[in-house]
Amino acid sequence: MVYTIKPVLSTGTAKWLQRPIVVLAALALSGCMSLAPDYESPPSPIPAQWPVDTKSDQNLNASVAASLPWQSYFTDPQLQQLIQVALENNRDLRLAILRMEEAQAAFRIQRADQLPTVNVGGQGARGRVPADLSPTGQSRVGSEYRAEVGFNSWEIDLWGRVRNLKDAALQRWLATEAAQQAVRVALISQVADGYFQLRGLDEREALARRTVETREKSYRIFKRRYEEGATSRLDLTQVETLLHQAQALHVSLQQARAAQWHALYQLVGTDISLPESLPPLDTQNAMVALTPGLPSDLLLSRPDIMAAEHQLRAANADIGAARAAFLPRIALTSSLGTASAELDDLFSSGSRAWTFVPVISLPIFDTGRRQANLDIAEVRHSMQVAEYEKTIQTAFREVSDALSAQYWLSEQLIIQRKAEQAQAERARLAQLRYDNGSAAYLEVLDAERDLLAAGQQLVQVRYELLASQVGLYAALGGGTQQSKEEAKAAPASEYVASQRE
Repeated sequence: MVYTIKPVLSTGTAKWLQRPIVVLAALALSGCMSLAPDYESPPSPIPAQWPVDTKSDQNLNASVAASLPWQSYFTDPQLQQLIQVALENNRDLRLAILRMEEAQAAFRIQRADQLPTVNVGGQGARGRVPADLSPTGQSRVGSEYRAEVGFNSWEIDLWGRVRNLKDAALQRWLATEAAQQAVRVALISQVADGYFQLRGLDEREALARRTVETREKSYRIFKRRYEEGATSRLDLTQVETLLHQAQALHVSLQQARAAQWHALYQLVGTDISLPESLPPLDTQNAMVALTPGLPSDLLLSRPDIMAAEHQLRAANADIGAARAAFLPRIALTSSLGTASAELDDLFSSGSRAWTFVPVISLPIFDTGRRQANLDIAEVRHSMQVAEYEKTIQTAFREVSDALSAQYWLSEQLIIQRKAEQAQAERARLAQLRYDNGSAAYLEVLDAERDLLAAGQQLVQVRYELLASQVGLYAALGGGTQQSKEEAKAAPASEYVASQRE
């Protein structure tokens, strides 16, 4: 049940209500109060320092990722070209931009509700009243013509309901803007990771191809020896087995490279071309060193955390709108124009007409609808708190994992290089022993197999180290400050800045 009160206004009062000051006073009262709870950022659910095993104190003079543009971090010209093309053509980034534009339009709709919607209209009516309904006892034909300007059912926002809905829409717009930045950072890191993985597969495939060529030559030699009776069938079979293993690895790497090329093509979003031969991956000069700073810095550098905080602020404003629904709502309907029984006299002197209808409504019984709406708003606020804390914890783990991987993979790369050198020396000595008749060819077979595996593992560790550097840049919000500078001209940032002024 909703009680609606429409005051009956005297002539003097009606004339007073025509004055512009009434509308100005209503505008001043609109949104002068808010029932939303004071926003408080939840305490950070992560430690104040990085874990000890991350070895985060190794690069004290390194660059800050958030203020480092991707063009300065990824110095490979081929990679820079791929990233630039991806930023222009990737469909996920395009969808993120469209979602931001959608949220902007939703905000404009909510903001428009704060001001009255002024309409201009005209109408004409003509009708017949039968004799038994006419006050004079005679049938009558009458006409009415009107032309007026006014607004319908404009709510005076005394309790801040409309303003809170507008604030919630604004925060969701800002959240989509931050989410778009998060997609951009993720896209850059995915393209870089895909490029390095492709380079690693190229290097592994080239190593396997050279091994196949060497073993094909060895197989031809042993086959000739077998035909001349200079070696046994067992030795020939062992050489053939070694050849087939290298061929199988070569084919497998070609298939993996094709799949990686398709994935990179999808990320870039258009046709791409890379040189067929590129130099081996350089872990020393591929990217500059980064400093992680403090874990608290993630709150300002990670766009996904900023997006989660904006969503939390929006949920906070929703509580204020739900609380305001318990209080009376005042709406105004007003019009000013001319009216006449004859169309020719519509704009004649003395034809002025106006209406002013304030309406006060207060729900008395709604079967718990308003309380349920408030409960939903509060639960969603709690959910957003948990989502915000989870986002921070995820960011902390990603940075910790990247730091730890970068340190331990650097150690592993040193060990793997030594292991590859030792395997190469073992293969050389095994071949000498076999040539001198001091060992069976099975020893050479094992040494060659282990040498190929060591070479493949060395390239794989080198790629993983580069991938950890890419992951660290993304986990630290790489280039976020640059994105913020570019976003200063964005509508959301401009609006927020104008409101603060």
